[in-house]
Amino acid sequence: MLTFPEFFTACSGKWTTERTYLSMPQGSIERSYTEYHVEPITLIDKQRILTLSTQAGIKLEVQSSTMQQELPGFAISFDTRSETGETVSMSLQALFVPDMYISAESTAIKLPPPVAAQVVTEPQAEVIQGFYLRDEGYSETGTAVGRFTYQPTRQTLEMTTYYRRSVAVDQMRMVAPNLRLRTIITYQRPENVDEIPTTIDLVGFGVEQRSV
Repeated sequence: MLTFPEFFTACSGKWTTERTYLSMPQGSIERSYTEYHVEPITLIDKQRILTLSTQAGIKLEVQSSTMQQELPGFAISFDTRSETGETVSMSLQALFVPDMYISAESTAIKLPPPVAAQVVTEPQAEVIQGFYLRDEGYSETGTAVGRFTYQPTRQTLEMTTYYRRSVAVDQMRMVAPNLRLRTIITYQRPENVDEIPTTIDLVGFGVEQRSV
């Protein structure tokens, strides 16, 4: 079983992904191949992302370099090629801040998660939850702020991102040292912020293997 920090250490390296996407409205299927390069995020990048996150109303309980060093995250660069020949390249940094580090003075709103992102936190209380911060979003440009959960016994990290028009639930499960399962479900974002997203636009799933 990987602890929260150990999970991010295990994610480092070069990964290749074969993924299939199903468009629910059109009923179409598309496949893609991706190469990921993942490395630990630096303290300087952590501080930069935390500075950006203050614009979203997130404030840490303690602003110290020692505490910031403990926050896990990773720097990712990837190249994706679809079966139609379309290519996409991107680099980003992501930081994960458990709720225990979030100040009560924070104004960031915890929006209701889709069914696919709901987890039971009691009575086991093993699930770690918090804010997921990126310096770049996937489907929309600019800083992205979402929520995450990590389940140690399942070695599963789940990231829920609320974009302006959609809500993405991205799950990463480590099933072996060099093998991960990946799923993504994209919902339409309801106009009412208190409404749980239910309309699914896209479902993606795949297998990721680390190059040894």
